[in-house]
Amino acid sequence: MSAGRRVAVVTGATGGMGRVLTRELVRNGLHVVAVARDAVRADALLSPDMPGGGTWEVVAGDLSQRAGVIRVAGAIAERHDAVHVLINNAGAHYAQHRRSPDGIELHIAVDYLAAFGMITQLEEQLRRGRARVVNVASDSLRDARRITLLGTPRPATIDAGELDDLARLNPAAGFIAFDAYARAKLLTVTAGYSLARSFAGEVTVNAVHPGIVSTEIIDSLIPAPLRPLEGLIRRALLTPEQGAAAALRLAVDPAMEGVTGRYFVRDIETPTPPVSRDPDVQRRLRETSDRFFRGAAECADCAGSTSRGGDMDEPTCGE
Repeated sequence: MSAGRRVAVVTGATGGMGRVLTRELVRNGLHVVAVARDAVRADALLSPDMPGGGTWEVVAGDLSQRAGVIRVAGAIAERHDAVHVLINNAGAHYAQHRRSPDGIELHIAVDYLAAFGMITQLEEQLRRGRARVVNVASDSLRDARRITLLGTPRPATIDAGELDDLARLNPAAGFIAFDAYARAKLLTVTAGYSLARSFAGEVTVNAVHPGIVSTEIIDSLIPAPLRPLEGLIRRALLTPEQGAAAALRLAVDPAMEGVTGRYFVRDIETPTPPVSRDPDVQRRLRETSDRFFRGAAECADCAGSTSRGGDMDEPTCGE
């Protein structure tokens, strides 16, 4: 257990920004649950950076599939009665059309459903902790063009007619990877507005574009004609520390207490495409997403594995 400390959960904890978020939350005195696919690799990557005296643990799981999200959330709920901060940092970009084991296109699965599922599966713990939820988004939701120096912004889109079946989102026909990524981030913000209302007065839910950060995901986002300039491009990008600062502000800054239902581009509150504020779109998206996770409710008793972190003596969940 976290011995009375406030508890933070960080998904995508082994990526560049994830490692910084984990380290800085520990430095701020929180006990951090670092969610990653591989517990051994996560320990190896995170251990050298952890501040002395801090406490943390790793929960391993695959957030690209429904059962993995449920297992991870179940493992956290077994060990912690309350969660005070949840940063949904896990994300991915896929050059080719692929589907999860649940039949969901992978951008929808990883960049939207993983965050939605972590929030709803941990609802009781978040309410007890009067938590701050931070969804790491991308400003591609406001302009889905990869090269945006000239011309008119082209916001990501949501077809309300497809929201009754998540498997219809981002179909293989006419698939454009960056559009699929941007749409998934737009879904995250859209559902976040609805969740913020549901949690009003208890839990805050905000989204943030941390800026264009030099992380692993950038490899698949640089257009082919610009790859010879990758080194120069990376030097012009934000560091993981700079990107993480925007999410940490929403997570721990006293000035952000009570702020909810907002989207920020770094530190600036920014409007999102009108479709994200459409009550009917929000309702249909929430209903379909809730139904997706209810369909696997029998998996809720499955526990993910944990490994030792910091100076905590952590048994494997389920033992």
